[in-house]
Parts: sequence; C-alpha cells; structure tokens
Amino acid sequence: MSKRLLIVAHAPSENTLALRTAVERGARSETAIEVKVVAPLQAGPDDVLVADAVILGTTENLGYMSGALKDFFDRSYNALLDRTQALPCAVYIRAGSDGTGTRRGIETILTGLRWRMVQEPLICRGPWQPAFVEQCEGLGAALAAGLAAGIF
Repeated sequence: MSKRLLIVAHAPSENTLALRTAVERGARSETAIEVKVVAPLQAGPDDVLVADAVILGTTENLGYMSGALKDFFDRSYNALLDRTQALPCAVYIRAGSDGTGTRRGIETILTGLRWRMVQEPLICRGPWQPAFVEQCEGLGAALAAGLAAGIF
C-alpha cells in the first residue's frame, strides 16, 4: 500500500501558487507516494486522518499564519487531538517580514497536536526570489523521500 502525503497550503497569489505547485512537484517526484493537495478552507480532519504525513504552507499575515490555515486548525484540532500523535509534518512560510510570529503560531498548534516536525520550517522571507520555488520543491521531495523510505 502506498503512503499518503497531504499538502494543505494557502496560495492566494501567483507567487504563493508557484510555491505550492513546487512543493507538490517535489513530492510527486517520489512515485511510491500518493499526494493530495487541498486548500485550507476545503481541508478538514478526514483528510489528515488518512494521511501518513502533512506539509503545511501559509503566507505571513500581520505576523501570523493566514486566516485560512488558522481556520483549518480551528475546525480540525479537536478531531485530530490524540488521533494523529507523531504525525510527520513540514512547514513552509512565505514571509514578507521575518516569519517568526507565523512559525511560532504554527509550532504552538503542532506541539498541542503532538505532530513531529521532520525538518526545520522553510521560511521564504523578504522580497520575492525565484530560489523560493527550488527550496519548496526540495522540501516536498525530501518529505516524500523520507516517507517512501520509511524514515518517517
């Protein structure tokens, strides 16, 4: 049975859509992994419960995660609590500023859920750079490869 990777990512602009697409492309480079991409406002606990790992993507909005990703957590948290402990996850943030508040907010929720961050959050900070796309593709590929290899 193939492993399932869920990508829940807010992509309100052309640039953030390029990042989400890059994460997906990287994840799909691992053919043994089933990849599902869902926008945060459409994602829910049922999507997470069938996933073997999750990648979360968000913009930095006023020093915090997007309202859409926060809404996903608000609707899903209680249903996932005690049912998804140690779920491997990774995070990428498109931050116009420094991303610190966004990272802290997400990490607080993930600590409560007891999910396991399998790599440092990727923070694409400052003015747009094409290198962000490569970094996001690498994040998707690394998580998918770890999942396929049974490391996570």
